[in-house]
Amino acid sequence: MATKVTTANSKKKVSDFIVPLVILNIIQENTKRNDTILAKFNPITGEGSIGERVKITIKDFPFAVQYIPRRMMTVPLVRQLAEAGSIKAFYKELTDGKGQFNDEEKEKIIEQFIRIRIKHDFPFWAALYVLIKRKGGGEDVHFRLNRPQRILIERFERRRLQGKPIRLVLLKARQWGGSTCTQMYMAWLQLVHKVGLNSLIVAHVKDTSEEIKDMFNKMLDEYPISMLYEMGEAYDENEKKLVGVGRSGNISRVPQRNCKIKIGTAEKPNSARGGDYNLVHCSEVGLWKKTDGKSPEDIARSAFGGMLLLPYTMIVLESTANGTGNYYHREYIAAKEGKSQFEALFISWFMIEQYAMPVTKDYLEENNINIPKGAAPLEAFAMWLYDHRNSNTVASNREEPGSYLWWLWNQGATLEAIAWYIQERKKYTEHGLMAAEYPSNDIEAFTFSGSHVFHAEDIEQFRSACRPPKMIGEIYGREDTGKNALEKLRFKPEPDGKLWVWQDVEYDDDEVVLYRYLVVVDVCKGHTKRADYSVITVFDRLYMMDLDKPTVVAQWYGHIDMDLLSWKAAQIAAYYDNALLVIESNTLETNNTKGDAEYILNIIREVYENLYARKQSAEDIKEKVPLKYGFHTNVATKPVIINNLKTIVREHLYVERDERCLEEMHTYIETEKGGYEAMEGYHDDLLMTRAIGLYICFHEMPVPVIAKRPHVTKTRRTKKKAVSAATI
Repeated sequence: MATKVTTANSKKKVSDFIVPLVILNIIQENTKRNDTILAKFNPITGEGSIGERVKITIKDFPFAVQYIPRRMMTVPLVRQLAEAGSIKAFYKELTDGKGQFNDEEKEKIIEQFIRIRIKHDFPFWAALYVLIKRKGGGEDVHFRLNRPQRILIERFERRRLQGKPIRLVLLKARQWGGSTCTQMYMAWLQLVHKVGLNSLIVAHVKDTSEEIKDMFNKMLDEYPISMLYEMGEAYDENEKKLVGVGRSGNISRVPQRNCKIKIGTAEKPNSARGGDYNLVHCSEVGLWKKTDGKSPEDIARSAFGGMLLLPYTMIVLESTANGTGNYYHREYIAAKEGKSQFEALFISWFMIEQYAMPVTKDYLEENNINIPKGAAPLEAFAMWLYDHRNSNTVASNREEPGSYLWWLWNQGATLEAIAWYIQERKKYTEHGLMAAEYPSNDIEAFTFSGSHVFHAEDIEQFRSACRPPKMIGEIYGREDTGKNALEKLRFKPEPDGKLWVWQDVEYDDDEVVLYRYLVVVDVCKGHTKRADYSVITVFDRLYMMDLDKPTVVAQWYGHIDMDLLSWKAAQIAAYYDNALLVIESNTLETNNTKGDAEYILNIIREVYENLYARKQSAEDIKEKVPLKYGFHTNVATKPVIINNLKTIVREHLYVERDERCLEEMHTYIETEKGGYEAMEGYHDDLLMTRAIGLYICFHEMPVPVIAKRPHVTKTRRTKKKAVSAATI
C-alpha cells in the first residue's frame, strides 16, 4: 500500500493528489534523463557526436552543416574551407581566381576534407565505411554508435589524444556491442592512423575469436581500396586487401597497411602468444579457464606482457562478469581502485537505450498499478514508485521490492527503464539471475552466488554523511609500547598517517561524560600488503543521551603486527578520554597457540584498565577463572551482531563517515550454508568493527551520563573499572 507522505499543505497520501509537487519534480528529472539518453546523434554531420565540436557551414558540400572535432580547425585546409563557406569560394581564393573550378576539382577537395575528418572523427569513419551485422538479422548496416559505444570511444579517444597508451578493463552488460566497438576502433587505428600496427584477438574459445575476426573481415571486404592508400597513390582495384600468413590460418595481413591480425584462444595458450603486437583485444576474459600448466594470468602475460607503455598501443580486457575472485574480477577491481595500468569502465543496463518501454495505461493495468483520476500514465507510475519507495516486501520471487526500484531511480534510471526492468524481472526467479544479465552496478555484475546481507538502498542513505577526515596522522605517547606508552599522548599530523580523524576528542577538566567513547579493534591475520587490514574504529555515543545516533569519529586503517596494533589501540582509546576498548580476539586466539593472545591482552590490561572482558558464568566466578579479555566472534556471536547491524543499517541508526565501509556493506553476502562473509576479493574489516561496536553501543554499554571528573594527572587519562560484556 502507499505510504503517507507529508507535504507543506496536507498529510494525505501522494496517490490522493493528481500531480503533487514531488511527482512533478520526478517527471521533470525524468525528462532531463531521457533528453540525455535520446539526444540527437548524427555521426555524418557530427551533431551530438563525441568530443568538443565546432559548427561549420560549407554550402556546396554534400552535407552543408557539419559539427567537426575542434582539433580539425588546426588543419589549414579545414580552417580555410570553413572561413570561405563554400568549396567554390575556397578554390577561387586558393587559385587567386585563375583556376578552372569544375566537378573534378570539387571532388578532390571533398576527398581531402573527408580523409582529414576520418582521421579525427571515429564515429564519422565508422558510419561512412564500416558495415556490421544487424542485431536480430537482416542486411548488414553501417556502424552507427549507440550511446554506450560512444561512452567507450570517448574513453579510448581521451587516452589517444593525450598521447598515452590505451589500457582498459571493460565490464559489459549484454547486447550493446562493446566487443564490436573495441574491434572496430582497433581497425581504425590500423587502417587510418598508423602503418604497421599489429593486432591480436584472444577469446575464451576459438569460435568467439573467429567471430570477432570475422567482423574485421566483413568490414575490410566492403572497405574502399583507395582509402588504404594515400590520396593520389596508384593502386589496383582487384588487389587483395587481406592475405593469410603461415599455415595455421590464425594470422592475416593487410598488405597495403603492413599490419597483421592474429587470433588466439585461452583454450590453446600458445596461440595467444603475442610477439610483435601493438593492439590486444582480450574477449570474455571472465570465462578464461585454467588449463594444464596455464592460468589466465599466464595467457595474459603471453599476449601482452612485453608490450611497452607507448602511444598507439592498446590492451582491452572485456567480458561479462563470471563470479568473483578470478583473474578478470581481480583485474577489474585493481583498475577501479587505480592500482594498475588499466582504467575500469562499466556500463549499466539502464544506460542502454533499448532497455526501456513506454508507460501506458495498459502497462499500469497489467501490473496492477492504480491510476488516480486525472493522472497521465507516467505520472501514475511515478506516484506508485514514490509511494512504495520504503517497501521491502514482494508478492512473488519474480519481483523486486519498491525500495530497490526507488534505488534504481536514485542511481539514474529513467521511469521507462524501470518499467522495462519490472517486466524483464518476471523471467527470473531471483535477483541474482537478473543481475547477472542486467547488472545495475559493477557489484551486482559480479554477484552470482550468495545473497546480499544489506539492501543497496539502505546502505546508500549513509553516503551523504561520509566525508574526508579533518585530520590525518598518528597518536603517540612517550614510548610506542610498555608502561610509558600511554604517557603524554598527543596527535601528530602526518600526510601518510593511518589515523583519520573526523572529530577530535572533547575533554573538559571539570566534567566527564561517562560511557561516551567506544574503541573497537579488528585484527588482521598478517601485516603484508596482501593481508586483510587491521582497523581501529572510534565511536562517539554522546548524542545517545538524547536518543540520537552514535557516530564514527576516528579510524586507524592499515597493516601492523598484532602486538603493536594492541598498543596502538590502547593509545587511541586513552586519547579518547579512556574509551572502552574492545579488541576482537579471534585472530589473536587462533594464530597464537602458545598463549600469546592472552599474554598480549593481559599486558595491555596492566596499563589500560578500561578493557572489554567477556562476562563470566557463575561457575567461572566460583572457580576464580581469570577474566578473558576481547570480543570473540564465533558461530554463536556472529549471527547476533550481523543481524543487529542489518537492523541498524535498515533503520539508519548511526552516522558513518567512511565511504569504504559502505562498499564493504555492498559486497557482504550470506553464503549458501548460512554464514556471512565478504565476496571473494573484497574485505569486511571496517564492517566488522561496526558490527561489534554497534552491538555493544546499543545492547551492552549504559547510556552516557555527565559526572564530575576525578582529579587526573597531565600525563595519563582517568581510569575506569573494567566493563564486562553481557552474555551473547
